[in-house]
Amino acid sequence: MTEKFKGTNESVSKRVEDLVSRMTLEEKVSQMVSNASSIPRLGIPEYNWWNEALHGVAGAGIATVFPQAIGMAASFDDKLLYSVATAISNEARAKYNEFVRHNDRGIFKGLTFWSPNVNIFRDPRWGRGQETYGEDPYLTSIMGVAFVKGIQGNDPVYLKAIATPKHFAVHSGPEPIRHEFNAEVSMKDLKETYLYAFKECVKTGKTASIMGAYNRVNGEPCCASKTLLQDILRKEWGFDGYVVSDCGAIHNIYVDHKIARTVEEAAAMAVKNGCDLNCGDTYKRLVDAVKKGLISEKEIDKSVKRLFTARFRLGMFDPPEKILYSQIPYEINDSEKHRKLALKMARESIVLLKNDKLLPISKNIKSVALIGPNADKKEVLLGNYNGTPSHYVTLLDGIRAKVSSKTKVYYAEGCDLFKIEENDKYGMRRKRDFSEAISFAEKVDTVIMCLGLSPDLEGEEGTGPNQKGDRDNLDLPGLQQELLEEIYSVNQHIILVLLNGSPITINWAQKHIPVILEAWYPGQEGGTAIADVVFGNYNPSGRLPVTFVKSEDQLPPFTDYSMKGRTYKYMDEEPLYPFGYGLSYTKFEYKNLKIEPENAKIGKSIKVTVEVENIGKVDGDEIVQLYLKFLEASTTVPNHELKGFKRIYLVAGEKKKVSFLLTPRQMAFIDEKGKCILEPGKFKIMIGGSQPDRRSLELTGQKTVNGEFKVVGRSTEIEY
Repeated sequence: MTEKFKGTNESVSKRVEDLVSRMTLEEKVSQMVSNASSIPRLGIPEYNWWNEALHGVAGAGIATVFPQAIGMAASFDDKLLYSVATAISNEARAKYNEFVRHNDRGIFKGLTFWSPNVNIFRDPRWGRGQETYGEDPYLTSIMGVAFVKGIQGNDPVYLKAIATPKHFAVHSGPEPIRHEFNAEVSMKDLKETYLYAFKECVKTGKTASIMGAYNRVNGEPCCASKTLLQDILRKEWGFDGYVVSDCGAIHNIYVDHKIARTVEEAAAMAVKNGCDLNCGDTYKRLVDAVKKGLISEKEIDKSVKRLFTARFRLGMFDPPEKILYSQIPYEINDSEKHRKLALKMARESIVLLKNDKLLPISKNIKSVALIGPNADKKEVLLGNYNGTPSHYVTLLDGIRAKVSSKTKVYYAEGCDLFKIEENDKYGMRRKRDFSEAISFAEKVDTVIMCLGLSPDLEGEEGTGPNQKGDRDNLDLPGLQQELLEEIYSVNQHIILVLLNGSPITINWAQKHIPVILEAWYPGQEGGTAIADVVFGNYNPSGRLPVTFVKSEDQLPPFTDYSMKGRTYKYMDEEPLYPFGYGLSYTKFEYKNLKIEPENAKIGKSIKVTVEVENIGKVDGDEIVQLYLKFLEASTTVPNHELKGFKRIYLVAGEKKKVSFLLTPRQMAFIDEKGKCILEPGKFKIMIGGSQPDRRSLELTGQKTVNGEFKVVGRSTEIEY
């Protein structure tokens, strides 16, 4: 019998069909868990499907570490993110080529990456919000698609690697109850907010894989949901890749959700509804499930074929000389080119929240004090799901490298990041630490305070000292606020630098501290990037991808998945800092808004053009943001929605015209039944460097330009 699966001239589908037909049931089932076994008689090596690449190759030795995902989202630069993802997949292939050469096929050694995280950061208490691209579905979709395309490559035959957008779906905390939680969500919120980025990753990004979530959605476990996996993902969106469970999620179906009565029933339920691969070992019971009549071997075949289609598309059964990506040299890993790319992304991710004419400062400053628990900590550069860089640049390193040889640089940790111990011994130590920091602050020209969070305080359930992952409150932890106020009492020339993955309620700092920089977890080159902004080598241009509220009192209950009162789209109260906000060392003016046509038929696109001028004295990037509001909708619609953005560079005095095309899909809304509707009526367009709300105007002093257009015709339902 001819072994068609070995024929490289055969189609992938025929090769897969032939290979799977030769397997026993036990062999098929052995391929449906993340640590798939070898099948020597068919020449199939073992393969571990689990790998991570959220912001760099993780868990597989030295690799370039880029800023955490939330920081990259703040760049509003999808082209740069595509370059970052391309660099990550190049390093991934370079490593894989060497691992295979040495027959090293363990965990984190494969080409199937469980990234990006395109869940919506709907609540700032969620510990894993740092892994996302923020709170806005449109921004998340644009960045998610860029990442997927960069990971998977552009070869017409082979995939460079496989991206896996996660966690499908309606998943954003609370972490401690994620294994049994049921997210109740309306069809409107489901399609308008929670599914949009996944849909774009599937239909536009052509992702080859999707990861299911732990929780239930409206009663159905995500990894065994007919609604999510069959009706929406495969039938509605046409997804033809494979679905992998989150780790242990199939086990949760019967132990925690109690939807299935036995382990075999849970495994059968998940496979029958379209979850092909189990991170865990529950699927090992599928052989028993077949014997008990819970699932057929034919249904198992469907999943196994999807998995081998992915492996064939990666070129795992073809000669290396046929695959361009197999020629990527190991030297590309941790290369100078990639380190420069990490620095560029770190610069673009920094958001200037406040500047009372203090920045930038001179490199020839006589003296500067760096104070705070995050000033010289390597781990706060990295965030979570991180790799290991060959070198780190902390903020202290970055400042020391930039200042003149005559500048005196002092450093004091000041206090612990989050610990507060009440005993006398610690109290004495605390006072001594404060005293050293205060002493330095008294004698220097400028103080750089480096405060915030760390992956120890926010992240996934069960990781770090904060085992629950989420935060109870949004204030600066430990003694940081007290330290900040003490330093301010002796020196008001303070630059506050925040390293964190989620919003912090810094109301006091906004009122008193002259400069505030949001630097996120900025990656291995973070210290250099921050120093570049502080000393004026780079004009900050980042924008907030998530709203900074004034307090938890402005938030709905954490477990409430309704979008009412959440994010800039539905929040009624005034935030501390709004989504889309960020300052620059220069000023930009918007004028001459043009909308064509101002009266359009339903189903036609609208062209929008605006002129942007750098009216300041410093060259820099501007993030041009277009928001849309339907003024006459027949259902509840957002306050306004981001529908387009472009990053442009303008030298001082330069003007540029920026154009957007508003498609019918962007003018449609999701109704209460989850239908995508185009309606006639009046629309308002708002374009500027920030969101068109009162708080943005108050903080930036720059107005958006507004215009209106009308759509005429009959209401119609269009494809979601």
